[in-house]
Amino acid sequence: MAQSSSSSTLLNIDSLQGLERPSVAIVYTEWNEAIVTEMRNGCRRVAEQTGAVIIEELMVPGSFELTFGCRMLWESYAELPEAPEAIIAIGAVIRGGTPHFEYVCKAATEGILHLNLAMPIPTIFGVLTLDTEAQAWERLGGRHGHKGEEAMISALKMIQQSRKLTERSFNQWENGLDEEEDTF
Repeated sequence: MAQSSSSSTLLNIDSLQGLERPSVAIVYTEWNEAIVTEMRNGCRRVAEQTGAVIIEELMVPGSFELTFGCRMLWESYAELPEAPEAIIAIGAVIRGGTPHFEYVCKAATEGILHLNLAMPIPTIFGVLTLDTEAQAWERLGGRHGHKGEEAMISALKMIQQSRKLTERSFNQWENGLDEEEDTF
């Protein structure tokens, strides 16, 4: 089983210290409230450590609704200067005795994938898919790390990469303009 502690750089936030006021929104579920609350707390801890701003937290009923909630939140900010630079989707789905678990997990996974392909900002997959509630606590400060903290770190790293690529693109565009001006 892969663990976040197996990667020497995954949890390192040193490179994020110079990231100036990154803005993140969180969309979270009502289901499995204690688990989801601890995931949100982990996000908040990393935000506080890095100077990130959580501009909004939006609650939706369940993991199936996360995709719509993320899209709805993005569309409400899309034209505003204070729009989030990343959205974290947080939920927890615990296996029961019916196939419902598979349907909800697949919908949440594919929905967040589609958001990442369609929206101009990353949507971070912070949905725990679990066989038991005990597995959640192993992933919220137990032997498997803290998935809420990891979700925020992922969001901030994606913001950092996005800013670097945007800056590079702007510099290339600006340099292209300078060359064109010289040819006249």
